[in-house]
Amino acid sequence: MCKLLEFENRYYQQGYDYIIGLDEAGRGPMAGELVVAGVIFPQGFYDERIYDSKQLSAKKRETMYDIIIEHALAYHIEIISVADVDKLNVYRASQKGMEKCVEKLKRETMFALTDAMPLHHINHLAIIKGDTLSLSIAAASILAKVTRDRLMIRHAEEYPEYGFEKHKGYVTKSHKEALARLGPCPIHRRSFKPIQQYMQEQMSLDI
Repeated sequence: MCKLLEFENRYYQQGYDYIIGLDEAGRGPMAGELVVAGVIFPQGFYDERIYDSKQLSAKKRETMYDIIIEHALAYHIEIISVADVDKLNVYRASQKGMEKCVEKLKRETMFALTDAMPLHHINHLAIIKGDTLSLSIAAASILAKVTRDRLMIRHAEEYPEYGFEKHKGYVTKSHKEALARLGPCPIHRRSFKPIQQYMQEQMSLDI
């Protein structure tokens, strides 16, 4: 039995007919949307190329994105706005996004596998490093990551001075330098510490 199907097979054996894998991309960046994805594969489906999105190249993720969509019984991608991330906090926004994916893909006798995220009122298992231990979660991580990277590349066209196409909104040296030089743009998360620090510094200079 393939190691990446151990959790899926465990819950099939318990009588569940559908397993949904859930993961997110974009909890750490200080700019851009949060993206959550859910994937349901046919029972027994396996592709050795599907793995944790962070361990695949961008080119490989793009290839696997199309393969996952082709072979999935169903999938859903939830894009959570910067405003909602600021309003809810990134943890709750991730959780809410996963719960929305489950709602959109709901089936009888369905069980959810998440990447370390507990859910409300849903039969599920939160697995630490789940994107390296479950095929379904790994597939969700790829859909979420590819979708978010595409969004950030589009944002880079609108705000070219920030280099979003390179760092994808994460807190890198070049991103912090651009923030210090230009200030936040509309897709920066005001609730995140580097942005708050910048705004506080600006307020102190105005006094």
